[in-house]
This record gives sequence, C-alpha cells and structure tokens, in this order.
Amino acid sequence: MTTPIVEANEVVKTFGHGRVKVRALKSVSLALEPGRLTLLMGPSGSGKTTLLSILGCMLRPDSGSVRICGAATEKAGPEQLAEIRRKHIGFVFQLFHLFSTLTAAENVQLALDVRGERGRKARARSRDMLAQVGLANRANAFPRELSGGEQQRVAIARAVVANPDVILADEPTAALDGDNGRAIMNILARIAGEQGSAVLVVTHDSRIIQFADRIIHIEDGILREQETPEGSVYPLRIRSFRAP
Repeated sequence: MTTPIVEANEVVKTFGHGRVKVRALKSVSLALEPGRLTLLMGPSGSGKTTLLSILGCMLRPDSGSVRICGAATEKAGPEQLAEIRRKHIGFVFQLFHLFSTLTAAENVQLALDVRGERGRKARARSRDMLAQVGLANRANAFPRELSGGEQQRVAIARAVVANPDVILADEPTAALDGDNGRAIMNILARIAGEQGSAVLVVTHDSRIIQFADRIIHIEDGILREQETPEGSVYPLRIRSFRAP
C-alpha cells in the first residue's frame, strides 16, 4: 500500500459562537497518495475551502490531526508550519495571485526565492517550468499582457517549480472557459502522473471530472467518498498527458 503524503484524521473545525456557531468540518478523515489527482466537490458552504486551508497548514483544526509527509502539524508553531508549506506544499488559487509588476518568469521564480534558490540556476529553472506549461514564449510578459488561461498556467508553474509533494488547488478552473479549464486540468493531471505529487482540486466544475483518479464529495462538513473509475457514477475517461 502506498504511503499517503497527506493524512487527516477526525478533523473538526467550528466558526463563530452561540447562535452563529457553524461546525464547518465534522470529524473529517482522508488520505492523499502520491501520483493521484483527487477532486473535492460539494455545494457552497460545505467545508471545501476550510478543509483545503487546514491541509495546507494555513488554518488550524479545533481537534483531530494532520500529517504532511509524516510530520505532525497540530503542535507546530507558526514558523514550523511555514517551513512545512515551503518544503512540501504548492498552492494554486482561483484568482491567480500574480504580482502585477513582475514578469511571468519572475512570478515563478518567487517560489524558488522563498526556498533560498536564487541566481542563474533559479532563473533557468523558472523559464523551463514555463515551457512545460506551454508558455516558453511568454516568460517576459507581465500579467496584464496574459489571458486568464495563461495567468493560471503561470500560477501553476509557480506552484510546482520547487517540486512540492502536494499541490492544493482552490477552484483553478472557475474563472476560465471550457477549453482553458481542460488545459489547466491536463497540466495538473500530468504533474501528478509524472512528478508523483498528490494533487487535490477543490471544484464546483463537473466538466473536469474526467481528469480525476478519485472523487470525494463533501456536504455539511461530512465527506462522502467515491473511488474512480470503478464504482463511480461518473463516466471517466483516460487522461491525456500531452503538453497543452
């Protein structure tokens, strides 16, 4: 059995107090394995982003445990959590979060800078990663000069340039049309397959289920899991690993 990269056990998270108290996660347990792309699907307010934030060490659970590459996070301080994020986790966000005054290559290189990798080697690595997501000729472009799909590719290149063990993506296709959304998912699926990262994608987008190795539904803070392709209600297709 493959050792999970991320393990959450009986995670509980509550927001607010008294009448406005909301239990966002109710004893959630899951494991993310290397080389697999998992979709986390559910309605608004179901706990998807809360769970993603806890797995990404950006939010602490009220109870339960989370382990990243074997490291327990519940007793870790802010600096230790930041170090776990730097060493093991890449983030992809719906709204790209690119720095407008930096070129595409410079935005990607930031992920190496925070890990202490600088200079000519880091610049070359950043440009190589842009080439892998189909943007070799856009390395010197600023975000305002890029389409939405191109900006999301830059964001993915930044998330994966340091070869993270896990990639957490929050609605990465929500702002994109169908073709660009599929291109983005093709990149994430290829990274999972070739790089061996565990990829978790939070999404409402039923158009991208063809890329999943596994689908997990969450509703009212409770997970309902569906393994794929066997036993799934979804007609999954074999992924393509051709570069977009």
